[in-house]
Amino acid sequence: MSEARARLLNAATELFYAEGLHAVGVDRVIAHAQVTRATLYRHFPSKDDLLVAYLTQADEAFRARVDEARAAERSSADAVRTVGRTITGDIQNSGFRGCAFLNAAAEYPDPSHPVHLAVLAHRQWFLDTMTELFSGIGKIDPEPAARHFVMLRDGAMTAGCLTDPQPICETFLRGLEGLLTFRSREKSGS
Repeated sequence: MSEARARLLNAATELFYAEGLHAVGVDRVIAHAQVTRATLYRHFPSKDDLLVAYLTQADEAFRARVDEARAAERSSADAVRTVGRTITGDIQNSGFRGCAFLNAAAEYPDPSHPVHLAVLAHRQWFLDTMTELFSGIGKIDPEPAARHFVMLRDGAMTAGCLTDPQPICETFLRGLEGLLTFRSREKSGS
């Protein structure tokens, strides 16, 4: 990645996450990145392209963190716990403004818009990944467990920027532990 492209993406990430996708125009990104308009459009032909690149970068960063959790843990259950702790760590970070993907979906509700499609792709990957992890811990119904995990995460990410994040994180992690034990094969006698 060129230095100018990296500066543009870093500026876009900072501004879009802090202020919103519609609220930040390309002129602000150009000024913040200290590049010319021609440089912006050479790397990103439209604002939509810049928005999708911002979300793609966020997606890649989160995928890497999930991959690290999977590689570091001996069991799928521990990997799920580590992913959960990663999420609660994000929620407790200074400047936390919720989930970049949920925020983007709220601003771009048209299901055919490239931004919305990028959000859906990220969410499908996350659901598929969590389904795979829950499959590895002996769940009878890994897909519903994964959907439940994603729903708990969505709620925690939303509530975590509205109020004190500590009880939100504690509640999320308690819910995660419930998912790890609820209807396991060992408890159901199968």
